[in-house]
Amino acid sequence: MMPLLLGMIVFFGVHSLRIFAEDGPDRLIARLGESQFKLTYSALSLIGLLLIIFGYRQARADASLLWSPPTGLRHLAFLLVPVAFILVASAYAPAGHIKAAVRHPTVLGVALWALAHLLVNGTDADLVLFGGFLAWALIDYASALRRTATGAAQAVAAKSLRGDMIAVVIGLGLSAAFLFGLHGWLIGMPLLG
Repeated sequence: MMPLLLGMIVFFGVHSLRIFAEDGPDRLIARLGESQFKLTYSALSLIGLLLIIFGYRQARADASLLWSPPTGLRHLAFLLVPVAFILVASAYAPAGHIKAAVRHPTVLGVALWALAHLLVNGTDADLVLFGGFLAWALIDYASALRRTATGAAQAVAAKSLRGDMIAVVIGLGLSAAFLFGLHGWLIGMPLLG
């Protein structure tokens, strides 16, 4: 479990700079330079992610069952994950109504993804991984909303239905890919069958 915890500390530490100091990234960029900051940020993120993946696989091998999720929660997870994918896709699609309404769709998408996985997995390793992602995403989302509310007025990009449609198509496409084999291939746990 130690590699998983260490990976989460590194990964969330890097991704929480604005939670703890709104101008933290700007100060680091001023001190290190933009390219050095991006390189360090990316390297630490990758190291954290690899430790999470390795640590979770290791922790899952000898995990203790904390609860047995009811079968019905699996249906709820099958609804939440596509919404999570759509939210994440909307962050990178042209400006649409989804992105404007949610304001921080990637973080909210991560929260829904983590909640869905927490609902259907009941081991201590699952609680640490998905519970950690859920807690971080909720804290980051609240922090981002607070920064947006107290920050200077931001220019609002024109919203288009096109951005929403792109997000929905990409989100549902990714959901289908994971449902029909990608999850089993990447994670080792097929969703169907």
